Amino acid sequence: MDARDALWMPFTANRAFKKDPKVVAKAKGMILEDESGHKLIDGSAGLWCVNAGHGRKQIAEAVATQIETLDYSSGFQLGTPGAFKVAEKIKALLPEGFGSVFFTNSGSESADTALKIALAYHAAKGDPRRTLLVGRSKGYHGVNFGGLSVGGLPKNKKQFGPLLGNVAHIRDTHDLARNAFSVGQPEHGAEFADDLNRVIAVHGGDAIAAVIVEPMSGSGGVILPPKGYLERLAAICKANGILLIFDEVITGFGRMAAPFGAHHYGVTPDIITMAKGLTNGTIPMGAVACREGIRETIIDSADPGIELFHGYTYSGHPVASAAALATLAIYEEEDLFGHAAKMAPVLEKAVHSLKQSPGVIDIRNDGLVAGIEFEPDAHGAGHRGQAIFNECWKRGVYVRFSGDIIAISPPLIVEEGHIDQIATVLSEAIRAVV
Repeated sequence: MDARDALWMPFTANRAFKKDPKVVAKAKGMILEDESGHKLIDGSAGLWCVNAGHGRKQIAEAVATQIETLDYSSGFQLGTPGAFKVAEKIKALLPEGFGSVFFTNSGSESADTALKIALAYHAAKGDPRRTLLVGRSKGYHGVNFGGLSVGGLPKNKKQFGPLLGNVAHIRDTHDLARNAFSVGQPEHGAEFADDLNRVIAVHGGDAIAAVIVEPMSGSGGVILPPKGYLERLAAICKANGILLIFDEVITGFGRMAAPFGAHHYGVTPDIITMAKGLTNGTIPMGAVACREGIRETIIDSADPGIELFHGYTYSGHPVASAAALATLAIYEEEDLFGHAAKMAPVLEKAVHSLKQSPGVIDIRNDGLVAGIEFEPDAHGAGHRGQAIFNECWKRGVYVRFSGDIIAISPPLIVEEGHIDQIATVLSEAIRAVV
């Protein structure tokens, strides 16, 4: 047995990996290095999370100091200074009107926490009939049972039998026929938000607790909201007393060249989930932010004692809090959100230069993220995406693939030269494979 057989790798074709293992041993700045010394530009910010680049000494030192000072303390009935400071820093970054932050350990936990808060909020208001949770096809909200249920990626669900029952889905905004090769937000599709009215007609608006969407659907393949779509969705939710949740695990902390996608798209939801970029990927940490009134309603209506029976052993972990504080300081000191805004048009131009490459059927971009969609080959969906990913790796660029879609989301520290090299390697890889 291979020594590596002890590890069951997540979201991995384990048999294929064993034949062609890719093992990252080092990372610094924009560069990854594998066990053999092969260097690659990180075109994916790890997994959409290393926004400030790899190997940041400021974060490492903050973590080391915190471990020596206070390695762990329970978040149940006890507080730590760092958790309060991080919550305050996050609140300062959020759109106006947000009042509280609840800590988790991942995007998956953030999604489930947001859904539970929505249900608890309506119950606290004396409206317990509102229990229906609405997600979107092609949506991704993690892999725990709540987020998996409202998510809309079939392959993520099919092995696990029945999930939550009180769930409905609205259509996604992917529209190749009208929006292929859009630059920035697509022009067509605001009316797709009206699909929520179909669900309302079936179940009643007064039965729906929350609608959860990603402002920009990353894991579903960089699927962008058409102009006016999020505004229309928010208006329908507001008119029917439905909480709107933005899953900003990917879009938060500068990916859209703004603190959050809510800022970039100019639409403020009721709840925002986050993780990934919060600690620059160094230590697991997530959070759920709620607009003013949500926490207060739950607390004020509860019996004496614990008001929300929910939380995690590592909620607001002191070491994760130290990593988050150092990360947020880097974002501010280096104006990385502003730098992302400067690099966004560079990335836009670079990826759209690949329009004539063989097999490409769509290119889409917004902020510092882009997706290139390919026509499936004769081997079936996903084969071409995997092949291009492998070829890019050989040529020194790491990109993400989701089916036959290549996603590019470099760290916010990316420079024009990195983007040029990513585009050049992609062009070469496409022509070598397709």
